[in-house]
Amino acid sequence: MATTLTTLWLSFDGELLLAHTGDSRAYLLREGRLTRQTRDDSYVQVLVERGVVRPEDAMMHPQRNIITASLRGGERDLVHVAASTPVVGDRWMICSDGVSDYLPDDAIADVVAGNAEPQVVAEHLVALALQAGSRDNVTAVIADVVDAAAVTVPGAVMFAGAAAARFMEDVTLAG
Repeated sequence: MATTLTTLWLSFDGELLLAHTGDSRAYLLREGRLTRQTRDDSYVQVLVERGVVRPEDAMMHPQRNIITASLRGGERDLVHVAASTPVVGDRWMICSDGVSDYLPDDAIADVVAGNAEPQVVAEHLVALALQAGSRDNVTAVIADVVDAAAVTVPGAVMFAGAAAARFMEDVTLAG
């Protein structure tokens, strides 16, 4: 068994770290421009880079799901990590290939650039991917970079959902 991974986290020294392996993607919307921040670890991406397949044809290529890197729990696992400085106003989008294989980047950009709340944007992207015929894992997460001084953090966070059974206690935030 193996899995892809694309994740963002804020380091203790304030850097935004992006870790990635596989064909899930991260995009950054900065100053109205959406750019892909990850490179697909896939056979079709190699074909695109070699000029064998046009980028616009990659979404529908019959071998688009063949990945060249993933997490398998072994010593040879390869994870790409990049650090950047978070900028207030940035919007990050992480999605599974069930979104990016079915929606062109310009359609993703139109939705992500909307001023809607992150949850609304994520739900809209998932709905569009499903309407486009996606039958794969269809997941989108939106994260906005905000001014920390303008955010009120609750004193406790409760885990919810399927993983909650393992974490029943409240987690108190330092602060």
